[in-house]
Amino acid sequence: MEKMEHTILENEKGDRIDKAISALNEEWSRTQVQQWIKEGHVLVNGQQVKTNYKCSVNDSIEINIPVPEELDVVPEEMDLDIYFEDSDVLVVNKPRGMVVHPAPGHPSGTLVNGLMAHCTDLSGINGVMRPGIVHRIDKDTSGLLMVAKNDMAHESLVNQLVEKTVTRKYKAIVHGVIAHDYGTIDAPLGRDTKDRQSMTVVDHGKHAVTHFHVIDRFKDFTFVECQLETGRTHQIRVHMKYIGFPLAGDPKYGPKKTLDIDGQALHAGVLGFIHPRTKEYLEFEAPLPEEFERLLEHLRNNR
Repeated sequence: MEKMEHTILENEKGDRIDKAISALNEEWSRTQVQQWIKEGHVLVNGQQVKTNYKCSVNDSIEINIPVPEELDVVPEEMDLDIYFEDSDVLVVNKPRGMVVHPAPGHPSGTLVNGLMAHCTDLSGINGVMRPGIVHRIDKDTSGLLMVAKNDMAHESLVNQLVEKTVTRKYKAIVHGVIAHDYGTIDAPLGRDTKDRQSMTVVDHGKHAVTHFHVIDRFKDFTFVECQLETGRTHQIRVHMKYIGFPLAGDPKYGPKKTLDIDGQALHAGVLGFIHPRTKEYLEFEAPLPEEFERLLEHLRNNR
């Protein structure tokens, strides 16, 4: 572990500690420095601090730079459906049934395994198990994901998510017939205290907003497009259930009697963002998977 020391100068007074440290080395991203602070690798006057600590003149900063952990995720050759790729960003269309990144008990067959075989340059901000991953979609949700190939791109894309400037539109089939053409669901989300694997609407949860509009109506179902303003875990699935229209096929939040589909009928079809380096707005659209199209055809034929 490499050690570095720094004394806060007059022109750094009042700066957040993560900003002050990231300014010391252009290779250190602010997100990476925040992780070091949270893990206790940064001491101010011999004490651990939070990432929002405001520096004072003559503060003594000690940075213990952790040795990069060896990546033990095995690259696996996969036929990835890549929509865009350059030296900073990659956009991939994830199939239904694929997990985004490895986890304990699920070390292989994930999108990250495939990405590592495809390219060696992925950002390291999210650690060894999630290189390059800026945001996730659930295993049984298909659609577009943006992947960062370096820490600069990662930080830019994460900031765009925080600032709600990323375009994310999903197509979904829900139970019930929604009467109104447009709607917005503004309901905070948090862990369900009765089931820690599930999310639910809770008074003191994280701010969550989903906009939707109806594309088509069927006998007992509605085809909708949802646009995320925020990106909470299971947000569309929980929000649509909350207003009484759970997703078809959803094993966690939907009814057992549903359409013949393995997992929720949800597809991340549109993804748009500002390129971290060129500052150009890019937008991509992935068509509905064949299984999803077959469901819609079945519903159209049985109105």
